[in-house]
Amino acid sequence: MEQYYPIIKRCALFRGIEESNYKHLLGCLEAQIKHFDEDEYIFFAGDKINRVGVVLSGTVEIHKENLAGNKHIIAILDSSHLFAEGIVCTANRLSPVTVQAKEATDIMLIPYEKIIRSCGKSCSYHFGLIQNMMVVLGEKNINLNWKLELLTLKGMREKLASYLIKASYENRSNTFQIPLNRSELSDFLNVSRTSMCRELTRMKDDGLIDLYGRSFKILDREGLAGCLE
Repeated sequence: MEQYYPIIKRCALFRGIEESNYKHLLGCLEAQIKHFDEDEYIFFAGDKINRVGVVLSGTVEIHKENLAGNKHIIAILDSSHLFAEGIVCTANRLSPVTVQAKEATDIMLIPYEKIIRSCGKSCSYHFGLIQNMMVVLGEKNINLNWKLELLTLKGMREKLASYLIKASYENRSNTFQIPLNRSELSDFLNVSRTSMCRELTRMKDDGLIDLYGRSFKILDREGLAGCLE
């Protein structure tokens, strides 16, 4: 477990908790590490979920399929990211999404009950964990609202501009990489891949962005923001 301490330290759930407390805290939480092979499912939509997961290595994809079998990507998560925290806080704890390893991945699984209930020793850092959980849920709600707004945008350029501006903000730079390839990005935006790629080329020709693979550079932030007006 100690080899993953630098990753755990970056996880929002453990924000503000000293690394020297991890061994005791993780033991108190009964945290376990589980390995998943490439394309292996971590859980399916409809499964009852009682544990939250922290990605320690590798990448996981969260997606949802409609009745026709079409997949919509909700998120791509890499190391230090938390998932299932919103599911375990519901009354029935039934997952509305499927989570799958995109490559060989190690996940730390923590029982939900161990997070929300302070141990008998009343560890001060356990109280911090509970507070962090509340902040994580609030931030998750904000991200879901953004995703809802993104999907309600009608224009292809509007959706791309919104996504790229948010990615730039999160990376604190006009030059950044996104975790999605073109097919995954079209699934995430719920648009045609061909039309999306065509629009990205137009945006490059218009001097708004430059791009290569998953790398992007915003050349005209004001012009890109103007696409959302």
